[in-house]
Amino acid sequence: MNTIPTIFNATGATYTVVGGSSRAASTGISAILLNRGARYLRRSVFQELEKAGFDRIVSVEGPRETWDVEELAARFPSVKFLGLKKEASIGEQINLAAAETQSERFFVLWNDIRLAQGGGAARIAEKAADRSALCVVPIIENGKYETLPTLKVPAFYRGTIRTIPFAPRVENAPTLYPFDAVGLYDMERFQRLGGFDPTIRSLYWQLMDFGFRARLWGETIRCTRAVKFAYEGEIPSENASVDEGYKVFFLKNLAPVFRGDYAHIPIRRFLPYMLRSGVGAIEAWKEFSEGRKWVATNRYRFSSDARMAIELWEAPES
Repeated sequence: MNTIPTIFNATGATYTVVGGSSRAASTGISAILLNRGARYLRRSVFQELEKAGFDRIVSVEGPRETWDVEELAARFPSVKFLGLKKEASIGEQINLAAAETQSERFFVLWNDIRLAQGGGAARIAEKAADRSALCVVPIIENGKYETLPTLKVPAFYRGTIRTIPFAPRVENAPTLYPFDAVGLYDMERFQRLGGFDPTIRSLYWQLMDFGFRARLWGETIRCTRAVKFAYEGEIPSENASVDEGYKVFFLKNLAPVFRGDYAHIPIRRFLPYMLRSGVGAIEAWKEFSEGRKWVATNRYRFSSDARMAIELWEAPES
């Protein structure tokens, strides 16, 4: 297990930046564009985001060579192209791009999703004027204009953690995490939380870790029905397979116990962890100790533990 970061953007990822010489608007919201799968017509994607009124656009480019970056940077001066030197997880890409936005808030979206309703960045800023939330997530529809069940409610089931999906019915409904990482993030709160954990590779467990950490540290992630996005292609599936990332998630979020005004991981939880870790006793102790150290460093930032948070979760309205 790699050392769990205690500060925002603690990563060794290297990248180059091309473009982004000007700001297109002054809404206080920039866009982070993640690229997935099929190559959509990049020019039209940037034109739509520019028309939507985002201050800046940070397009995250994979380590593969993109021949049209220089041309596009000249055509769209508000677009900053962040070129990764090597593969990086989605959460790590968001962390890197967020640091380049130079905005108070940033909206994470993908190249296969389009703004269906909301009136652009200015309207989004107006509807999300309450800055008390770490992240505000939009309504997301499929190609048939059907609202997807993107609200995630945590629950314990037979001794394990799971999430139950619901379609958002009311304004400001809470969700554990932003589905597919899509949403409007408050930069200050995002950095204070530490962003996404780059030691976790799976997007699902990155989102679970981000959402639980936010909840346990007193932050909120809520939905607004005033903004709608729609997927142009297939709806991405969530891979909840248990892997190395789950162990990091478990130690940071499920193992801690809250006592009065701080959290800690009791030693008694080592044996159950070791038996389920899939590694030997020595390696399991190293992982367990790393988790205990991280929790001890952040012990006074906790306002509850996982069981308390789930028991007090607001039931979604149907």
